[in-house]
Amino acid sequence: MGRVLARRAARLGEAEAVVAPILADVRKRGDRALLEYARQFDNLERKTVAVPEAELARAASRLSPEFRAALEHAGANIRDFARRQLPREHFQPLKPGLRLGQIVRPLDTVAAYIPGGRYPLPSTLMMTVIPAQVAKVPRICICSPRAVDEVFGTAQLLGAHHVFQMGGAHAIAAFAFGTRTVPRADRIVGPGNIYVAAAKKLLAGEVGIDFVAGPTEILIIAAEGDPKFLAADMLAQAEHDVDASAVLLTTSKRLANAVAKEIERQLASLPTAAVARESITRNSAIVVVRSLTQAVELSNQFAPEHLSIPDDSLLPCVRHAGSVFIGPFSPEAAGDYAAGPNHVLPTGGAARVRGGLSVNDFLKVITVQQLDRKALARIEPSVTVLARAEGLEAHARSVEVRLAN
Repeated sequence: MGRVLARRAARLGEAEAVVAPILADVRKRGDRALLEYARQFDNLERKTVAVPEAELARAASRLSPEFRAALEHAGANIRDFARRQLPREHFQPLKPGLRLGQIVRPLDTVAAYIPGGRYPLPSTLMMTVIPAQVAKVPRICICSPRAVDEVFGTAQLLGAHHVFQMGGAHAIAAFAFGTRTVPRADRIVGPGNIYVAAAKKLLAGEVGIDFVAGPTEILIIAAEGDPKFLAADMLAQAEHDVDASAVLLTTSKRLANAVAKEIERQLASLPTAAVARESITRNSAIVVVRSLTQAVELSNQFAPEHLSIPDDSLLPCVRHAGSVFIGPFSPEAAGDYAAGPNHVLPTGGAARVRGGLSVNDFLKVITVQQLDRKALARIEPSVTVLARAEGLEAHARSVEVRLAN
């Protein structure tokens, strides 16, 4: 597993060298550079990257009733979960004369990157746009490099009208710097290929980002279970990309052999077998461990994007994971689409420092404090002593002047 992470870090460094000139070009030439890259890489045929409202409406009209129903059901669950994550505003007395609290405000402009590579991802559009809507962000922008009905139509149905046909590093640069066509974003969220990840890494600080995402991954812990379920979960991850990884940690050699055989059996009829097989061969593993305790410790070292565990008895031991799936009927695919929690999750070990995308990524929690004269007098010794210990005399005097008489 360490070898996989090291390889990703090396590849990201190579990608940074590729995208750095693109970022500089978009910063310097704005829309002119953006259009050139969009025509070269995204097959843009319009005179602008901005997608007209009429084009979004036409895309929505071509969506099947079954697709619309799936969007409505999944969207309702995503929206409900995001609402439950909202931080609470409060402003109340803590001690006599001292009122403390917090107010919650949305970011002004956010941008959601929707990949347009091998598969269209309307699910990612929902996972990025709906929490921003729950946060009441006034301007939500979307970009995707391909004109796909499932993506553009979903944007229309969600009421997200700031849509741009562009992808790659040039799209990240456009949102980071702003152009005449593309508004500057406060934060860019959503997964992408390694060049998108490299661009986000290089521009972090210039613009807020969620995290630097790499290839998708799952780690499964099992002592027993149905080999069909476990093999299906590994292949569901592997079919994303040849760089995806699926790891099974088990205490049972019998189960390990059975899952390996089942993977081969399922690959025989899988339409995405060419991709999945390469991912399984290059980046995936079935590892026999001494105990479930060792398995959880290995998982914490890996900090997987998706973690599957057999039951909730292991949950207290989990320290690092993007999202946890418990039990045989909680496949990762449920979370990808319709359960409710977000599927935009940290990869490549980033789960050591943060969880997945949430409504909180689109909000600012601003602290509020109000003191009366007596409350200020009570803390005056602490403030003045600490201020003078730091050599900040004006800080101390700003308190003392209020209490002089």
